[in-house]
Amino acid sequence: MSSKYDNPFNNLKRIFHEPNRLAILSALCSTANGLTFRDLRDQCDLTDGNLSRHLKALEEAGVIEIEKKFVGVKPQTTVLLTDMGRDSFIEYLKALEEVLQKAAEAITTGEEGVSLPFAWIKPLGASS
Repeated sequence: MSSKYDNPFNNLKRIFHEPNRLAILSALCSTANGLTFRDLRDQCDLTDGNLSRHLKALEEAGVIEIEKKFVGVKPQTTVLLTDMGRDSFIEYLKALEEVLQKAAEAITTGEEGVSLPFAWIKPLGASS
């Protein structure tokens, strides 16, 4: 019997496991300098209110930090991924990949090695 620590599902952190937050974090991973609220909103196709709600949860978890400053006379909000947030998100992605790989393996081979109709799906990391 495996321990709860061997189960990759236990490493799927709820703070990341939501489609809009996945989009937000994926966008933030693409830049070291963060993104403005407007750019992040546009890239993730979210409303101001929806983005604000997700950013609040991510900030409270220490995943992101929010900087507010003025550029000329206009306020500008920049969202940055923290080092801890980046490390946690990478660990989440590794756990998700492991879960998806196990699912792909289960789909491609049924009980007693009988091929299922979805055998064209290759497990992640399988060579072409």
